[in-house]
Amino acid sequence: MTPDESSGVTVASSDRASAPENAPVAAPPDEDFVFDVRGLSVFYGAFRAVRDVNMGVRRNEITAFIGPSGCGKSTMLRSFNRMNDLIPTARVVGSIDYHGVDLYDPRVDPVEVRRRIGMVFQKPNPFPKSIYENVAYGARVHGLVSSRGELDDLVEESPLKAGLIEEVKDRLQEPGTGLSGGQQQRLCIARAIAVSPEVILMDEPCSALDPIATAKIEELIDELHENFTIVIVTHNMQQAARVSQRTAFFHLGILVEEGETGKIFTNPRDERTQDYITGRFG
Repeated sequence: MTPDESSGVTVASSDRASAPENAPVAAPPDEDFVFDVRGLSVFYGAFRAVRDVNMGVRRNEITAFIGPSGCGKSTMLRSFNRMNDLIPTARVVGSIDYHGVDLYDPRVDPVEVRRRIGMVFQKPNPFPKSIYENVAYGARVHGLVSSRGELDDLVEESPLKAGLIEEVKDRLQEPGTGLSGGQQQRLCIARAIAVSPEVILMDEPCSALDPIATAKIEELIDELHENFTIVIVTHNMQQAARVSQRTAFFHLGILVEEGETGKIFTNPRDERTQDYITGRFG
């Protein structure tokens, strides 16, 4: 998946808007950064949903994206694994480097990107297959196992990591759609883990769940970040404060500020962040 070092995305000056005052500084190249985002804008047709974002995402940390509806946080999240490619009107300007590789270089295979950078969606979406086949599907497609025994081990290991194995170990041949909402979401996390990604993107993974199921997902997220880098979009500021080490606040497509979660919630640099956190808008 690695292109040569001379490759990159050329950004036309006409596609750029001036950066807002106090715009976050781009993350320096560093082995602790999984993503280095520079001058990223995302367009849907003529509409610019994300404007000149500069930020970094650190390895094995949980980064939360917060902000009012329509602020660009989900668009930004989908940029990390090129899900916006599936929208015909979408266009990306700028660059996202993943360990020094520009994800939008034309020589990069988006299928491989999505294997290394998995995604869990807002609404649980298990395949209409057995629990076993849900977990096994990605490994089969990507050729990650060579025998039935390896596949069996994988199907046992992934739900174990997703905190689901005790609930499904005797039900692996039953439909995944027969699980509860919270169990289905953990099955989707197990399915994402099964292809051995480095990064897991989560787009409001608890918004369709009850408080008990939400608490289990939050506990799981906390456990997973020991082995995975996690970026989560959430409309729930209390959730962001509970689960993340870093928080990025978006407003009107602009990354207003990003930093250590405790500082963002207790001593934000920007008045817009303070207004949003205290409920003055949003």
